[in-house]
Amino acid sequence: MKLLLKCTAAALMAAGTLASGAIAPVAAQAVSGIGIADQRRAVVESSAFVNANNARPTTYKAQYDAAQAKSNQIRQQLEPLVNKFNTDVQAPNAQANQAALQQQLGQIQQLREQGSQEVQEILQPVALSEAYVLEQISEKFDQAVRQAMTKRKITIVFETGATLAHNDAYDLTKDITAELNTLIPSAQLVPPQGWLPRQQREQQAAQQAAQQGQARPAAPAAQQPEGR
Repeated sequence: MKLLLKCTAAALMAAGTLASGAIAPVAAQAVSGIGIADQRRAVVESSAFVNANNARPTTYKAQYDAAQAKSNQIRQQLEPLVNKFNTDVQAPNAQANQAALQQQLGQIQQLREQGSQEVQEILQPVALSEAYVLEQISEKFDQAVRQAMTKRKITIVFETGATLAHNDAYDLTKDITAELNTLIPSAQLVPPQGWLPRQQREQQAAQQAAQQGQARPAAPAAQQPEGR
């Protein structure tokens, strides 16, 4: 009986070893026709994006300097208010002065929000530049993906975030970046006067279409024929 058990155990171990040996090479092979790509990384590593980012601090130096000056100004205005608030909160009569403390806190929050909004307005040209560069690259992205797929003989590409795990052999990101570098080696940094991002342009077009539809007079009702 012991001999039979030993033989059976040895046979099972051998079978398991053989099975593992047979499966391992198959698991290591990449399935042809499938690829994954990190769209964001393909764009931000492209030459057009990198060169634009490097040139923007020089082109928009005035805006960056003005935003920094405004931030410093807001910080100087906030510092005494915050210090007073912290002191009053720790005072023995703080519990009885909740209304005054709430008023101080509201003033601090309002000043912070106002300062943040002013800084954003100063940096609005910078934000438009970033959006303009991204839109130029995005217009070539689909073509870059298809060219990379053709060269790698890929029929379907998944976004990296849609996969639980993958082999690097499936990664098409660098191939897409290379195609972008060929299709758009550089992007225009400064948008034309009055330019708006695509989403805002589409929203404006939809609003104008809706307004035109409301302004159009209704068709007159058809006149009923008189009976004889």
